[in-house]
Amino acid sequence: MSESDAERWTDEAQSTWLYGALVAAEPDPRLRALFEGLQAASAKQADLIAADIRAKGGTVPPLVPTPRVRFVAWLAGIVGPRRLRSVLPSLKIRGLSAWSPLPPLTGHIFPTRVEDVGRRHGGGKGGTLRAAVFGVNDGLVSNTSLILGVAGASASPDTVLLSGVAGLLAGAFSMAAGEWVSMASQRELFEKQIAEERDELGRYPEAEAEELALIYVARGLPPEEAHRVATLLVADPERALATLAREELGLDPDDLGSPWGAAISSFAAFALGAALPLLPLALALPYAVPVSAALASAALFAVGAALSLFSGRSAVMGGLRMLAIGAAAGAATWGAGRLFGGAVG
Repeated sequence: MSESDAERWTDEAQSTWLYGALVAAEPDPRLRALFEGLQAASAKQADLIAADIRAKGGTVPPLVPTPRVRFVAWLAGIVGPRRLRSVLPSLKIRGLSAWSPLPPLTGHIFPTRVEDVGRRHGGGKGGTLRAAVFGVNDGLVSNTSLILGVAGASASPDTVLLSGVAGLLAGAFSMAAGEWVSMASQRELFEKQIAEERDELGRYPEAEAEELALIYVARGLPPEEAHRVATLLVADPERALATLAREELGLDPDDLGSPWGAAISSFAAFALGAALPLLPLALALPYAVPVSAALASAALFAVGAALSLFSGRSAVMGGLRMLAIGAAAGAATWGAGRLFGGAVG
């Protein structure tokens, strides 16, 4: 028995055990039935792996759920499985797309072609734009507050400018580093999960087809149609892998995210926001700090209005809310600067 055999059996057996906890915790009958079906499919797959182990003269290890698996099971019972969607894939829990039912039927069974199954619309452009707006907002609020705090301490214009430049660089590099680590870790997990799906698809295509059919039934397809579509998909390994990644893992294998792209965009967005309140200081304008505060206020209002595109609320109210948040942060840091600057002075 190789170590990989033991690991595969342990992962599958732990997954089977956790599915049982999700069945007990899931209030939606549709999803509860899906988890029951996936638990049975996972148990069959664990049995197949166990048979491989025995055929090689090995011994199947006993199942001892890890503390992590037990904690997730306990947490699912408290908050429900739906709130753990970001955690469950790493524990080999599949079918996460079932929380998004198929669109309403319009006179025909959806989908009508194999090519339509698992297709996503809209891409990730909206998420990228939203992240960019928030990055600009972070730079605006943090650097404006820093500038006002240093200015409140009655520092010289050169000191205020230097502090603002340092705040821009420190914040932008911090954002970029955090995004790189986050995206790299996420991508490594996604690549591992897709590799596992590729291996299982090659070893147990019938079991993968059964799991896929269960997901489509949970999402609204009639059982016979779901099994037909799943069987056709699994017959084409490349299309099957892409569909399994989307439907079982909730991933788009063509868009796993770029760590460097995320880092660079985060750096640029934060730096853009942080640079705006620095302009009056860099240009040595009269009353540079009040002009900086006014420029930042206008930009904050614009950012708040832009965020209303994602919330569907009034642009004016969104702008005013963001302006109020930024003003409160700026006033607090300016007051802290006055207080501690006077004490130090």
